[in-house]
Amino acid sequence: MPFGTIVRRTVLAVALLIAGAAGVKADSDTLRGRIGALATADFAAKEAIINELAAAGDASAVPALTALGNGDLQLRKSDGKVVIAVRDGNSYRAVDPITAEDFGSVERSTLDRIRVNNNLRRVISAVVGSLTLRSRDPSVRRAAADAVFKSRDASALDVLDEAIAAETDDGIRRRMVLARAAAILQTGRPEAEKLAAIAVVAEHGNQDAKDLLSSVAASADGEVKRKAAAAIALIEQSLAMWSVGQNIWYGLSLGSVLLLAAIGLAITFGVMGVINMAHGEMVMIGAYVTFMVQEVIRTSAPALFDVSLLIALPLAFLTAGAVGVVIERGIIRWLYGRPLETLLATWGLSLVLQQAVRSIFGPTNREVGAPSWMSGAFELGGLTLTYGRVWIIVFAIAVFILLLVVLKRTAFGLQMRAVTQNRRMASSMGIRTTWVDALTFGLGSGVAGIAGVALSQIDNVSPNLGQSYIIDSFMVVVFGGVGNLWGTLVGAFTLGVVNKFLEPYAGAVLGKILVLVFIILFIQKRPRGMFALKGRAVES
Repeated sequence: MPFGTIVRRTVLAVALLIAGAAGVKADSDTLRGRIGALATADFAAKEAIINELAAAGDASAVPALTALGNGDLQLRKSDGKVVIAVRDGNSYRAVDPITAEDFGSVERSTLDRIRVNNNLRRVISAVVGSLTLRSRDPSVRRAAADAVFKSRDASALDVLDEAIAAETDDGIRRRMVLARAAAILQTGRPEAEKLAAIAVVAEHGNQDAKDLLSSVAASADGEVKRKAAAAIALIEQSLAMWSVGQNIWYGLSLGSVLLLAAIGLAITFGVMGVINMAHGEMVMIGAYVTFMVQEVIRTSAPALFDVSLLIALPLAFLTAGAVGVVIERGIIRWLYGRPLETLLATWGLSLVLQQAVRSIFGPTNREVGAPSWMSGAFELGGLTLTYGRVWIIVFAIAVFILLLVVLKRTAFGLQMRAVTQNRRMASSMGIRTTWVDALTFGLGSGVAGIAGVALSQIDNVSPNLGQSYIIDSFMVVVFGGVGNLWGTLVGAFTLGVVNKFLEPYAGAVLGKILVLVFIILFIQKRPRGMFALKGRAVES
């Protein structure tokens, strides 16, 4: 179904719910007559009818007015009846604008669209806002107050005053007071009222408030102009501070992605000293496992879609880990102590894996959906935080803590640290270093696989997915300290934040180049990174 159709149907459904929640019903015949008159009236007469509907205070008119503004209010030629018609494939679905009775599918040729212009759309937006300010549904009242604020319609002042007096929700009342202040600034009210309205808008302190005050400052004079200019300066300072906070959030978000991509590499690179250029393909495998899990769920058990990522996590870990063990046993173990040959072999392997995925799944991007609990966003002060990014940060920290527990509290972790610090001594103590290498490589690859599950939510799932992160992963590992998980954590978040602060000034590409130059200079001073591992073999 086309996206535009989905949006229009959603708007229609919300409008019908608003009408039902309003609780006030005017005479149905009068309302139907006014809506029917919209079909033949000119633009001026349509505006008069819309204002009559607003004066009547009948929220039952909201669906028809919403459809009129969207271009979905149409005249049925066969009987002259006005209907709401929304595209449904090659035809239209028609419903009654008042009762929402479904008239079934109709052909486009049997309908005439009731036309509106931009001025009428502004009037409709303001009227719909005023008609819904007294709804029983808090979310409807909140949306109505926001609509009046954006339209700045002075004709809604009386309705706003009544709604503010009756409102019991403090948050919604503040939005209504803000909408009232915006409307006052568009009228010829006394200067004292406008100054008070400027103070209310300035307290709101976001970009919309700044835009409103800028228009006031451009058209006003005297004390109003001075007060508006002072408020704009304060808002700009506040926005600059919130912008810094937003960049830090974006940097932490990018850092969590880099941490997920690099943490497995830190394990394999630290224990075995292997430059694994196929590490990005382990990430890619995890992303495609997620895609396959969701495909099975979509076709066999749609009700499980919201837990699809939880199902994909262990499968991605096991699949990528098994591939990692096969790679170590089949290729890497023959090349220890020969870093150049290892680099070339794993680079060639990465090309083979990419081509294998292209042959199986095709070269185009694959869709991986987001569960409901990772969709949407919320406001925190002046910050906009998406649930998807929040969960990925939480997930990255959880993976980090789990790996620390494995390394510090398990026998396998003890053996891995022993091999890292002194391979010969560990071997002489009876540790099977070859199996530690294989399992470590499998663990690092498995972690990369579950990183792919997370990255499938924020990036395109394609055969080239891993290539986007392999260089950044190596930079994180080298900068933080080879084989040190704490160094990887600090390095990932540091580089993420620095990247986001450089991008607005230098651009994405030049920003990465500057970061690379910084790391090269840093390594000249600290060759083992910020947090160097201790041990005889390491130090030698």
